[in-house]
Amino acid sequence: MNTSYSGIGMTSQRTRMRMVERLRQQGIRDEIVLSVMGEVPRHLFLDEALADRAYDDKSLPIGFGQTISLPFTVARMTELARARGDQSDLNKVLEIGTGCGYQCAVLARVAKVVHSIERLVQLTARARKNLLNARVTNARLRHGDGHKGMPTEAPFDVIVMTAAATHVPKALLEQLAVGGRMIFPMVKGEEQHLWLIERTAQGLREKRMDAVKFVPLLPGTG
Repeated sequence: MNTSYSGIGMTSQRTRMRMVERLRQQGIRDEIVLSVMGEVPRHLFLDEALADRAYDDKSLPIGFGQTISLPFTVARMTELARARGDQSDLNKVLEIGTGCGYQCAVLARVAKVVHSIERLVQLTARARKNLLNARVTNARLRHGDGHKGMPTEAPFDVIVMTAAATHVPKALLEQLAVGGRMIFPMVKGEEQHLWLIERTAQGLREKRMDAVKFVPLLPGTG
């Protein structure tokens, strides 16, 4: 992919700052997350034809029936991932649904390592290239079925799902560390919302969050 897009190099930083201000107005409060959103070049994760729309508040197609999430959604999920009591850097994060790699790149700025699973082999390859172009070195990508997670790397401080489930995959909950949190979209009836599950020493706590719109979480690989 050509990453030296005509017209983007001169304006991307300024455009990213406008995006950051919009995110702040939309309610994102974590200044570290806002800073990261201003640093990660979203246009590198899109085809050249869509590069001039990279910093709009829109989800955009990335091929294979998949989309890149709205900047607000990426920022919100990252803010929720960091919103633990001590606000310390995350050690190990699991992402279900790598897509083009943009959410992974943002998470990689606030975690020591991000393990990410993508079910489509073509997107896995594309995400690897995108992350390399964005100089992300602490992401570990795998082609596989996200329902199963990565038990060999568990437990995780945070698990982030970027596809909508109809229920909480039990295998993923079992891979969540005590004190950890899982952020994911879930379909109930005609609606989708982000859900936050926290694992405590006493058990699990669940909370429904923002209304969202994600592609469905599908089993198997392709």
